[in-house]
Amino acid sequence: MQADLLESQIHPTALVDPEASLGPGVMVGPYAVIGPRVTIGPNCWIGPHAVLEGRLTMGRENRVFPGACLGLAPQDLKYQGSDTEVRIGDGNTFREYVTVNRATEQGQMTQVGDGNLLMAYCHIAHNCILGNRIVMSNSVQVAGHVSIHDSAVIGGALGIHQFVQIGSLAMVGGMSRVDRDIPPYCMVEGHPARVRGLNKVGLQRSGLASTHGAAYLQDLMDIWKLFYRSDMTMAQALAQGRNRPWHGPAAIFLCFMEHSLAAGRRGPLPATRG
Repeated sequence: MQADLLESQIHPTALVDPEASLGPGVMVGPYAVIGPRVTIGPNCWIGPHAVLEGRLTMGRENRVFPGACLGLAPQDLKYQGSDTEVRIGDGNTFREYVTVNRATEQGQMTQVGDGNLLMAYCHIAHNCILGNRIVMSNSVQVAGHVSIHDSAVIGGALGIHQFVQIGSLAMVGGMSRVDRDIPPYCMVEGHPARVRGLNKVGLQRSGLASTHGAAYLQDLMDIWKLFYRSDMTMAQALAQGRNRPWHGPAAIFLCFMEHSLAAGRRGPLPATRG
């Protein structure tokens, strides 16, 4: 991690409210706008024409490219001006014209973790929660109350329905229509999206085999087949899955499916057969 620079560098054409808090080493480009309730951690780079507004807190070493807008009011008809916020971690990259809206109701927030890459024209709506190390390709449109877990990879030019959950290490093909939950470690694509199999390449690259061992990965394959290659309904597979102890990734998979199949949720995506 680079050492903090001694002072912020603000271009003379930028509009930075005197009440904004900028950490050491922050660089603000031409014509950027930073509001009074914005807090920016050390060594962040705020590019030309970026807009940071509202109650926005950002960690260290984030990069905000030209035209990105972070912390503005939600695009939600229920919003009545409540004092909500956006909270962003460390080491994220927001490419050109990315938008991240703050939450809708009092006391709520939109959250982005650490080390994420959001490519150009992505939209993160109100009350979304993004984990860490997520890669989101161009023009991904994420509706409100969506949760995306660590290390998910989202292809470009697609929409994600409100209240959907996307599990860890899931991979979503470009131009898919995501209207239900995507279990962790799964590969998904299509219009509407369907589960095609496990994300084996992502699992290999993740180091889970060395962390948990080959037996744990076999457990993951077994529980995936229980839900997606048996003749059982999802509810039946869940009931049977609860009768066996699972460990590591398989336990995470089962926990996700329990939550997804709970009353009031949209449920997990079905699979493509064959």
